[in-house]
Amino acid sequence: MKKTYIIAEAGVNHNGNKKLALELIDIASESGADAIKFQTFKAENLVTPYAKQAAYQSLNSGVEESQYQMLKKLELENEFYFDLESRCKEKNIDFLSTAFDLESLNFLVSNFNLNYLKVPSGEITNGPFLLSHALTGKNIILSTGMSDLKEIKKALSVLAFGYLKKIETKKILEKDLTDAFNSIEGQNILKKKVTILHCTSDYPASINEINLGAMETIRDKFNTKVGYSDHSKGFLVSLSAAILGANVIEKHFTKNKKLKGPDHKASLNPKELKQMISLIREFEVIRGSKEKRPSKSEIKNLKIVRKSIVAKEKIKKGEKFTEKNLTFKRPGGGMSPMNLWKILGTKSKKDYEKEDIIQ
Repeated sequence: MKKTYIIAEAGVNHNGNKKLALELIDIASESGADAIKFQTFKAENLVTPYAKQAAYQSLNSGVEESQYQMLKKLELENEFYFDLESRCKEKNIDFLSTAFDLESLNFLVSNFNLNYLKVPSGEITNGPFLLSHALTGKNIILSTGMSDLKEIKKALSVLAFGYLKKIETKKILEKDLTDAFNSIEGQNILKKKVTILHCTSDYPASINEINLGAMETIRDKFNTKVGYSDHSKGFLVSLSAAILGANVIEKHFTKNKKLKGPDHKASLNPKELKQMISLIREFEVIRGSKEKRPSKSEIKNLKIVRKSIVAKEKIKKGEKFTEKNLTFKRPGGGMSPMNLWKILGTKSKKDYEKEDIIQ
């Protein structure tokens, strides 16, 4: 039975408040999530001072300000990440965080034993940043919002090159990336190390633009593990992705959707997060394995509902079996109707009364 790795995405829904960040870990743990993920960045490394907010950010935050001003208020001090990791260990939930700049990536990799590194959708065309991720040798979750298959392939080529070369290099030729991606070693390591998340990068994302079938296209095209990073309202999309075989589900959550901030409105509240995870776990039980065989409960019913070959009338020893003197009735356990053609025209080895099961 395959278990979906469920990431409760806290992101910046702590609003820069340390106490709230710790509370989000407690909520994620109680919900049954496998991991909680934060976002690590230095605003000055991420945006220019004059970069505007996305429309959804200003709408959801209710504040007219630059991206830099917004992000600066959402930063967490590096030292506090050790408190976050400690609380995660206490609550038995994996600690993850997405790095949005090289300084933050180096900080996370140097100080924490993360099961996965997450590359956000906005960095899928940032080749040097992708290379830095791959050079760590760690498992990578790659979000693909706003991208097409060509851009995903290019990103995977950089990751394959980084995994195989394991060295920094100032000049990389297009052929180097292509050769790494096309090599048997490159394909094997991508299959082993990388999970690609389909994603619709709007907050909240409209169900008309989810296009969940693209997740299956990505799996078929690149032969990697896949999943979905869900920014839609509710959790129908996440549940649907799990049903379609997502290896990873990432879903934003918040303590309260009414809080001010860019992502709260596109997030689940604690009750919804717990319900989503419970339904996904139930589905995993329903899905079971790919083996087709009678279940334990079916075996006890098998003889009751299947049929046996039965004497339609008295049949004497030595008399031939014919379609006129045989029929099929419950219970099972006798000769299967599948054997009718084998015994037609042969002689009975004993006397049978009407309704006797042919042995």
